[in-house]
Amino acid sequence: MYSSKSQNERIAKMTLASVYPHYVSKVEKKGRTTVELLAVLVWLTGLSKKTIEEALTDQWTFQELFDRAMLPENSSMIKGSICGYKIEEITNPLVKQVRMLDKLVDELAKGKKLDQVLRKG
Repeated sequence: MYSSKSQNERIAKMTLASVYPHYVSKVEKKGRTTVELLAVLVWLTGLSKKTIEEALTDQWTFQELFDRAMLPENSSMIKGSICGYKIEEITNPLVKQVRMLDKLVDELAKGKKLDQVLRKG
């Protein structure tokens, strides 16, 4: 996927806190919980619940969040299209990680079991 430098910079400067309410709204509309959403964030980033809450409170950018993250080995299993882009074709690592998060939130909202979203078993 080709993305412009300005688009990549815009994504890097976006804060998790600015997007999080949209994630919450999306999953709650479909009967899922913020606890499940937080589990997705913790799993993908490898950060603790407390650290994710700090990221929200302190307005961490996606760049800051994913600079601290330790993605799980099986995160490479996150594939498919999100926002019109195939995750496996995205070349910018940060943009790919953000789109992976978007994909997991979509899967959660669409009713996938949490174990499937977290690529367990």
